Amino acid sequence: MDDKTALVVIDTQLGMFETPGLPPVPDGERLLENIEGLLREARNTGATVVHVRHGEGEGPLERGTRGWEIHPRVAPAEDEPVVDKETPDSFLRTRLGDELESRGIGRLVLAGMQTEYCVDTTCRRAFSLGYDVTLAADAHGTWDEGGLSAAQIVAHHNEVMGNGFADVVPAAEISFREPAGA
Repeated sequence: MDDKTALVVIDTQLGMFETPGLPPVPDGERLLENIEGLLREARNTGATVVHVRHGEGEGPLERGTRGWEIHPRVAPAEDEPVVDKETPDSFLRTRLGDELESRGIGRLVLAGMQTEYCVDTTCRRAFSLGYDVTLAADAHGTWDEGGLSAAQIVAHHNEVMGNGFADVVPAAEISFREPAGA
């Protein structure tokens, strides 16, 4: 694979942040701020940015509804592709792999929603496909579930992903600059 880096922002849709009856994403403001910082850094260095958007039948991410739209704070720039998906795996039956290959991408920086589903699955799949993966430790989120707090779920997934699947790095420490000689 090539050495170019892409930021892949997963499922940062309005339905994740503004659905009546769904509790707010814990630390959602900080999460959006960290993703905004990653987007700024990627765009300032000319790195590829790809947005992944989950669609489903009825529910907060129903295709064509307001909830399906990407949050305006982290919305795609005009030249940034949006890849639509229907499963937690951002690569399965999508054009993500083609988008990355056409741009010579070998390293992925992952951020977004939902830690234990789409972020985890996409991270593992990217690793299996041979990408050099960096998970932004503080730029993915979820809700409390199964007796665990969102912070515990994020911390657990950071630890698991950091044991061979990805480099786990705070968003502020992630660089999109290409290594010398690349």
